[in-house]
Amino acid sequence: MAEQIKPKNNATLTDWIAVAAGAAGALMATLDVSITNSALPQIQGAVGATGTEGTWITTGYMMSEIVMIPLVAWLTKWLGLRNLLVMNATLFIVFSFLCGFSSSLPFLIAARVGQGFCGGAMIPTAQSIVRTRLPLHQLPVGMTAFGLTVIMGPLLGPVVGGWLTENANWSWCFFINGPICLVMLVMLLCGLPAEKIKSHEFVKADWLGIAGLALGLSTLIAILEEGQRENWFESTMICRLSVISVTGLLMIIMSQIHVEKPVLNLRLFRNKSFSSVIIIIFVTGIVLYGIAYLVPQFLSHIAGYNAEQSGGVLLLAGIPALLLMYILPRLVTKVDIRLIVIPGLVLFAISCFMDTSLSIQSSGDSFVISQLVRGTAQMLCMMPLNQAAMAAVTKEESGDAAGLYNMARNLGGAIGLALIGTFLDRREAFHNTVLRESVHASSPVAQSKFEALAGSSVGGNSR
Repeated sequence: MAEQIKPKNNATLTDWIAVAAGAAGALMATLDVSITNSALPQIQGAVGATGTEGTWITTGYMMSEIVMIPLVAWLTKWLGLRNLLVMNATLFIVFSFLCGFSSSLPFLIAARVGQGFCGGAMIPTAQSIVRTRLPLHQLPVGMTAFGLTVIMGPLLGPVVGGWLTENANWSWCFFINGPICLVMLVMLLCGLPAEKIKSHEFVKADWLGIAGLALGLSTLIAILEEGQRENWFESTMICRLSVISVTGLLMIIMSQIHVEKPVLNLRLFRNKSFSSVIIIIFVTGIVLYGIAYLVPQFLSHIAGYNAEQSGGVLLLAGIPALLLMYILPRLVTKVDIRLIVIPGLVLFAISCFMDTSLSIQSSGDSFVISQLVRGTAQMLCMMPLNQAAMAAVTKEESGDAAGLYNMARNLGGAIGLALIGTFLDRREAFHNTVLRESVHASSPVAQSKFEALAGSSVGGNSR
């Protein structure tokens, strides 16, 4: 990355400004993953999207973010850290306003894809700024700040989105990024040194790996998202996308063999500690982003909550984060990280199991305990895992490691959302079939409805 850790006792004010700028960018990038969740019914109505099509509003963002994250280490070497972040923050504003002015689903998805590319650069760079600008004894504080932004982003997203939708308009879910980006730009210009663009890094790029990454991962997500609606491999489109996806993944493998410095440094997986962290964060991403999508949908469509009320329920998971943020930085330096992460994973499973008893009579109050348990689980998992990933590699490998770590989390989330969409489509088709078979003109249910309608009609005529 741009700088190595300096041999000094404490970080300077400039260093902390750089860390704050990185944290602000990471918060905004993770916030925008879920900011549309509680406002989805309004957005879907405005752009003419069905419930399952609406998952693309989140998936499109995450898909491009996943592709961008591994490219950050190379882009930083080529453009310089400050140049890269300033450019991305500026473009993030542009794409955010395009999202807000969207009037059709394809245009909104395209703008969200552009937004995701810009947001994808902000997450690993924030992690690398902490790793390279802070001395070792202040690293837990910086990593805690970064971990907190990654945790609070998906939690605050539905809250902020819900409040803006109810009190202003759904477009403000995107317009709100403008002032945040402007503040971030000022901090970046003050906290990071100017750097020259290194043209030779562009020429030396792993273009085979970059092309494979873009083709392989994006088409994989598209297959998972659209497979059920297109009857999987009965569809010519799905078959073609599968060929493209496999080709892209093979290109990534070839780049590992033939390129000295591949854009996706899979050689880090030889490190068993790092590999273990990546597997855990991948699974955690499935749960984290899946729940952040499902709970607002339940509250909106089943419990009848508005966007602001749905966001308030999700915010409950942030309470444990605020309580534990002061304890965990000290705890991870004194306790084996496994003793923190394992209870966190168990609590994650318990919180999901608690929500399996929900019914049409359930309301937001039914989520209180499960959300508090889930918030505790997130803190016990995410922050120690983040620190474990960075501690498992050298400073020179921190950029590549940050890219793989964040890509694994978001890839898990994107796959989780796609699988949830597939499951919902299947269950909807199943229940429609059951209703058609069981409810007909001669069925007891239909007869009772006819009698009720006839009675109300007679009653109305008599009056």
